[in-house]
Amino acid sequence: MLGRTLREVSTALKQGQITPTELCQKCLSLIKKTKFLNAYITVSEEVALKQAEESEKRYKKGHSLGDLDGIPVAVKDNFSTSGIETTCASNMLKGYVPPYNATVVQKLLDQGALLLGKTNLDEFAMGSGSTDGVFGPVKNPWSYSRQYREKRRQKSRGENEDANWLITGGSSGGSAAAVAAFTCFAALGSDTGGSTRNPAARCGVVGLKPSYGLVSRHGLIPLVNSMDVPGILTRCVEDAAIVLGILAGHDPKDSTTVQDPVKPFMLPSLTDEYFAPELSSEAQSLWSRAADLFESAGAKVKEVSLPHTSYSIVCYHVLCASEVASNMARFDGLEYGSRCDADVSTEAMYAATRREGFNAVVRGRILTGNFFLLKENYENYFIKAQKVRRLIANDFVNVFNSGVDVLLTPTTLSEAIPYEEFIKEDNRTRSVQDDIFTQAVNMAGLPALSVPMALSNQGLPVGLQFIGRAFCDQQLLTIARWFEKQVQFPVIQLEEVMDDCSSVFENEKLASVTIKQ
Repeated sequence: MLGRTLREVSTALKQGQITPTELCQKCLSLIKKTKFLNAYITVSEEVALKQAEESEKRYKKGHSLGDLDGIPVAVKDNFSTSGIETTCASNMLKGYVPPYNATVVQKLLDQGALLLGKTNLDEFAMGSGSTDGVFGPVKNPWSYSRQYREKRRQKSRGENEDANWLITGGSSGGSAAAVAAFTCFAALGSDTGGSTRNPAARCGVVGLKPSYGLVSRHGLIPLVNSMDVPGILTRCVEDAAIVLGILAGHDPKDSTTVQDPVKPFMLPSLTDEYFAPELSSEAQSLWSRAADLFESAGAKVKEVSLPHTSYSIVCYHVLCASEVASNMARFDGLEYGSRCDADVSTEAMYAATRREGFNAVVRGRILTGNFFLLKENYENYFIKAQKVRRLIANDFVNVFNSGVDVLLTPTTLSEAIPYEEFIKEDNRTRSVQDDIFTQAVNMAGLPALSVPMALSNQGLPVGLQFIGRAFCDQQLLTIARWFEKQVQFPVIQLEEVMDDCSSVFENEKLASVTIKQ
């Protein structure tokens, strides 16, 4: 049951094949068995079981609230959740319990979803590996898959397999791992420069970044207000469309959301600048094969130019650091969150609280952002970056106006890499590398999603990114769903880790797309 899609499980609940309580208990049991992944910061077991009980009563009366009623979900720990601790994986917010729910969380609960818990991330979502939070790094479930381990045994005999685990990507790595490990059917992430699509690609799940303004940011603890978007992680494209249909729409608490009513999302049954020297040969091969797949089905495939893309990563980091400096100013130890014991002066308390509450990555971005915002630097950095951002957005407009319906690019430079290798580079360097294909979409406010295509020669997922026109999310999802059906991405096989969970994988299609040498 845990290996089914969201829609399949919803149907099973409506037909009485399983009750919400039974489904919730199965997920909670699997969360405990996979605790070593460190995907969750907080598991809200009592809350979820109480919600399941209420859902069960509705089903018995025939009053189901919809497709999400009784469906277990998880939420990244930078979304406010009433009565449940929200930490952003930082000492600064340890013990902080919001008095309200983020709009997206409330919409899920209003549809009867069961909130299993809050997932792990990089501190304040600043990172691309989910390795820099105070609760420790998240481990990629594919580290323990039969597919990966069999490949490793062939190449490196005698090594300790458990010590060479893989990163999930970030910063929504906890949510991606939670979905990939079958502990929930959907999870919320956030996406500022690729933080939903990056871990989705490395964990073999679907990661959707909706158009900016389509989904409310109210209650999402901000990183970069002008780029932040709540993201959706699921195991298939149709599930992402179902969740988006529930979350999309105007929110009076978020003035950047669309004013017009949003219709339900119903899905019917390559560029030179995105070629980076560091792009792995396998990712490049799959990229080309995906284009060939569309062409063979009758689509017109052509190369297009986005001339300002080469400047986008620098532009993104200037704007990101500047908005981070502004947003992080609210964490001063006075009204909420952590406060140090320094009592020499108010200024000393401010400084000590921020030194103790933020890690080096967050402090570094704050300092960098404040440098860019200094009076003598403002025109040369922040204003200039805003102008370049407009040029980048115009590039996308010009391409889509030329008759292009969707752009196809890699999501990441390569598949997931071992943690020990990942930490050889600092957070800033890794973020530049890992955001290379994803951040321009955020600056342009466009919808994009990562879809797993195949397993690499290492037995690990490789994802491709689809980019659509602004607010044409339904068209994008329709195309991605067709692609997903063509490639038949294999199901992760975790029986070696969870011997008693083999039923998760029963009757699952294990077709595989492999890369020929």
